[in-house]
Amino acid sequence: MRALFSSRLMPIAAVAVIVAVLPAFFPSTYYYRVAALVLVFALAGIGLNLLMGFAGQVSLGHAGFIGIGAYAVAVGPSHLGLPPWLSFFVGAALSAVVAFLVGRPILRLKGHYLAVATLGFGILLSIVFTNEASITGGPDGMPVPRLVLFGWAARGSEAWYWISAVSFVIGTALALNLIDSPTGRALRAIHDSEVAARVLGIDVNRMVLYTFVINAVLAAVAALLITPAYLGKFDMGDSIGQKAFFAAIVGGFNQTRGALFGGVLIGVLENLVGFYLSPAYKEGVALILFLVVILFRPEGLLGKPEERKV
Repeated sequence: MRALFSSRLMPIAAVAVIVAVLPAFFPSTYYYRVAALVLVFALAGIGLNLLMGFAGQVSLGHAGFIGIGAYAVAVGPSHLGLPPWLSFFVGAALSAVVAFLVGRPILRLKGHYLAVATLGFGILLSIVFTNEASITGGPDGMPVPRLVLFGWAARGSEAWYWISAVSFVIGTALALNLIDSPTGRALRAIHDSEVAARVLGIDVNRMVLYTFVINAVLAAVAALLITPAYLGKFDMGDSIGQKAFFAAIVGGFNQTRGALFGGVLIGVLENLVGFYLSPAYKEGVALILFLVVILFRPEGLLGKPEERKV
């Protein structure tokens, strides 16, 4: 029992210490913004890590759930009169409901059929968000009201770094506990062989759908953390979805800490390229790194083919 407790607590404590100490090395507030974005990518990547790395299901519709969370926190206060903090919970809940309704039919597909189906879902949502300009602002986007909670207003990059940091630590804790639980062991069995998992009495469809919903909620929460500054066009959702996907693969799909490592690596490289070369090249860094890892180390920089645990 003590060993199990330590295996769960130590990684969480290590992540908490890192995000707490890191600001001491920031020379300016600009680095708070970069670090917050990295944590957003990593949080969204954790959901993909659970779905693809442990449950073995391919999903390319991550940007769709990110868009749901992003527009919920903007549309809720602007059109429905909801408090910004309540819109956060509404966005996460709405993403979970949509994932449940969509996941029931499409998760019966396998392999590249599932990948195409989830990709089509993301594209469909992007069309809706772009064309419903009266609600979403269309390609020009819409302003997002400032988050106010108990009289405290979240202002500046520093405040959003700490909000993102706390959210990431909580997300990491939930993911690690899930992986070490009977559900996590069932997911690893499904990843190895769905037929064998069914023979062992595992409800494969229910477990995969459960993980798909968790992935959607984490994606929505990641979007909720980045949009209060200003919500632009849906390209932002595509960007976060791609970065989360790249971060999870670069770090290692079978390693929960891989999402954070991949997010940090991509974020640092992008900003170095943007600072020393040109901002026009920033977007290509993640893609190049992704291709290099896929070609030479497909299990990810921290991943090992034979490992399934953190």
